[in-house]
Amino acid sequence: MATTNLDYASLFAKNAPEGATSWGGFPTYNFVGGHNNPETMPVEDFVESSARVLRQEGQNLATYNMKSGPQGYTGLRGFLVEKLAHYRGLRAPDENVLITSGSNQGIELINEVLLEPGDTVIAEFFTYQGVVGRWRKLQVNVVGIPLDEDGMRMDALASTLADLRSNGVRPKFIYTIPTLQNPTGTVLSMERRHEMLRLSREYGVPIFEDECYADLIWEGEWPPAICGLDDSHHVLHIGSFSKSLSPALRLGYVVAPWQVLSRMLACKTDGGTGALGQMVVADFFQNHYEEHMDKLRTSLKVRLQALADALVEHFGSSVEFQAPRGGMFLWVKFPPEVDTLKLAGPALEAGIAYNPGPEWAVEPDAARNYLRLCYALPSEQLIRDGIAKLAQVFRREAGIP
Repeated sequence: MATTNLDYASLFAKNAPEGATSWGGFPTYNFVGGHNNPETMPVEDFVESSARVLRQEGQNLATYNMKSGPQGYTGLRGFLVEKLAHYRGLRAPDENVLITSGSNQGIELINEVLLEPGDTVIAEFFTYQGVVGRWRKLQVNVVGIPLDEDGMRMDALASTLADLRSNGVRPKFIYTIPTLQNPTGTVLSMERRHEMLRLSREYGVPIFEDECYADLIWEGEWPPAICGLDDSHHVLHIGSFSKSLSPALRLGYVVAPWQVLSRMLACKTDGGTGALGQMVVADFFQNHYEEHMDKLRTSLKVRLQALADALVEHFGSSVEFQAPRGGMFLWVKFPPEVDTLKLAGPALEAGIAYNPGPEWAVEPDAARNYLRLCYALPSEQLIRDGIAKLAQVFRREAGIP
């Protein structure tokens, strides 16, 4: 009996996304994403933590959320409460902490409970591409605020809030990555953190603080989280274990007042974030947090230097960048005639992957001569070889350098 394959094209929902491309493995010179340094992965310590928590609490895996409730494993929330208080100046009870499946789920949940089509949000002019893409899908208006070496400019934020109010618009929130901003690597000064809080209170607009990278500062001032400066619930705070430990574990968290967190819980219909990963991370960090972070920061600093040296050697005065005080990304500016979006294809054909600037901007056209490089994953030798090859591609395709 003859059979024919079913064509699903006529059955797809009208708003279904385009199909993903097949996975072909990582490119040789991989400067994209937020991958971490594989050489700092504490595999043996993970083995010990896994064995320890399974022997102690393994039977609780038979229940949803391990009897800890829908906000996440109590051991991990307890560690977070202590860590945030000690390192970020943020004192919150564990009932105000929600464990999520990566910080992106936290972003999704906050968007779901606060945003509707036509709403307005404020963000840094250059910002995390994942959140901008979500807002565009939600048909939200995004107003970009320029940055300088000290982060989001408060004079521009103040004038924007005043203009919006005069037009009868109250933004739903001010989204900011104040500590090691993505993609620029800037750190919002203490003066500006206090001023942002003052403006938040004056205009009744909450701050959505994304602190996924704050653990990675290795020099200079380590300012407290904005949420740690606030005693009036004006700040919604998210963070992640992806950049401090492992992106594959898919663990993040939200700190928010119960009025917001309870709505987020009602939207979190995944049956709970995976418990075993939470158990292992809690045990590992309770025993090894400082030594692991010191090792990771040191390795990232070395790789940043390798990247900066390679860019200067192979691109010379054709590039501009400000080396950050931590993190895993470098934001690089090229002459105005360079279109990094068009050059991404030829670079990938040569085995080099980078993030084009337009993907990381509220107004994409204004970032066409920028790109973002993640230096955490490739070794120092791969960084040097990859940037040398990238210069060859840019020279061939754009006459730069």
